Amino acid sequence: MVLLSLFAAAIWATAELRLNLATLVDSVGNAADFLSRTIPLDFPPLGEVVLLSAETLAVVVSATLLAVLLSVPVAVLAAANTTPGRSARYGARAVIVVARAVPDVVLAIVFFRVFGLGGLAGVLAMGLHSVGMVGKLYADAIEQIDEGPRTAVRSTGARGLQELVSGVLPQVLPALVATALHRFDINLRISVLLGFVGVGGLGFEIAGALRRLDYQRGMALALIVLMLCIAAELLSGAVRRALLGTGDGTARSPGPIGRRLGRIRADLHRAPGAGRRATPGAHAPGATVPPWSAPRVRGAGYAVLTAAVVAVSVWGADLSPWEAFAGLTRTVDTLGLFWPPTAGGILSDLLAELLVTVQIALAATLIGAVLALPIGCLAARNVAPAPWMSATFRFVVVVVRGLPELVLAIVFVVITGLGPAAGAFALSIGAVGLLGKLVADSLEETDVHVQQAVRAAGASRVQVFTAVTLPQAAPAFVAHLLYQLDVNIRSATLLGIVGAGGIGFYLLNASRVLEFGVVTTVTLMIFVVVMLVELLALWLRRRVA
Repeated sequence: MVLLSLFAAAIWATAELRLNLATLVDSVGNAADFLSRTIPLDFPPLGEVVLLSAETLAVVVSATLLAVLLSVPVAVLAAANTTPGRSARYGARAVIVVARAVPDVVLAIVFFRVFGLGGLAGVLAMGLHSVGMVGKLYADAIEQIDEGPRTAVRSTGARGLQELVSGVLPQVLPALVATALHRFDINLRISVLLGFVGVGGLGFEIAGALRRLDYQRGMALALIVLMLCIAAELLSGAVRRALLGTGDGTARSPGPIGRRLGRIRADLHRAPGAGRRATPGAHAPGATVPPWSAPRVRGAGYAVLTAAVVAVSVWGADLSPWEAFAGLTRTVDTLGLFWPPTAGGILSDLLAELLVTVQIALAATLIGAVLALPIGCLAARNVAPAPWMSATFRFVVVVVRGLPELVLAIVFVVITGLGPAAGAFALSIGAVGLLGKLVADSLEETDVHVQQAVRAAGASRVQVFTAVTLPQAAPAFVAHLLYQLDVNIRSATLLGIVGAGGIGFYLLNASRVLEFGVVTTVTLMIFVVVMLVELLALWLRRRVA
């Protein structure tokens, strides 16, 4: 009944926002005019492109690093099997939920008041907001470990920290790295949005070009962002496959790095005094340090390269300790500007725009699902009629995922005009990338043994899909849709900054005219809506699991 109500609400929202073919057809003339003002693209000189890209990547890497450093202790406290007590666990879980619920653009507005323009505000905004996702996934990974190695370490007299380092960390390390790479990918897209509120880099230059109505330069920079996002998606995907492996249809097989960590786990399981099968590069008798075999040299090279990239990024992000210290001395006074919350005499307008924000999210989720479900099915290797078709649709999903939603929103604002239709269409296309990938992954993780049995009984490909594959993946589909709705509500809030409808427009205006009490009110309203959706999604996931 709840799912049907959500479906009905999504249809109502789509109708209210007038998202239909007629709207798109009426905008054909605007699209043609937009293209005429955009082409040819005006790329900046190569040196400027390199500098802007490096600045953007430095801020994103630094923010992701900050998120990882903060999320590890939070996850240890939040995980049921490593937390020191119930109060610590609930406190850590509350930190994760609050970090997810407060939009990063709000954090950026606050940190700009505290630390001024520069990379520090962007790093803090993205880093703290990322704790909401990274901390949750880290805690989930810790709760899923095999307790055997940890128990073995504890039996030797190890203390708490030693248990974590020797018994827990080797098991969760692939998941930690994979999650960090996934967050890096997300933060790269977010950095474009934060450019509209002052974070330097490509996003800041795009914002400036669009304010000047210089679409040739703005879209050229947006194309650079798209290429960076696709490159980041491909790189992080390759590393994640090396860590976690690719699904073979029955179970996820670890990649080469994952297999190496698996051997470490096997060593932890081995009884004291038990022999070890001789392998190339194994320790010589009596040796306490492993030899410098090719895999060890390669691993050390990756570690040195990663450390160098992180160090250069932190340096390139222009994180001044003096600036941070000076900002901290102003923290109390600055936070006082945001309290108490006020409506500024526009409470009815804020409530109306909040409703529009929810409508945009519902409609975008519905349209995105309609587009993403067939694409995701054809991208799944165990469903697509041919391998080339699966590879083609996987590539389509990767390309769409590389499109920053903010850039899509700008394009639709120009084509369809200011208003919620632009935001809804932008989020609908963005949903194709995320939902399409999740649907394909869910289908590939279904049990192929059952499918093979039905196929052996003479069932056609369509019958196998409808009778076996689809029912197995259906609960995951529901969970993915709720997750997409959750993501769309946050994104709909932010896209209002560029005129794509919703309460984000009022949020940005309030910060520009220094009405910080209104910023707090808008933030609280968004927080309440996000928490309600979070609770509803949690309840529904438990019901359909």
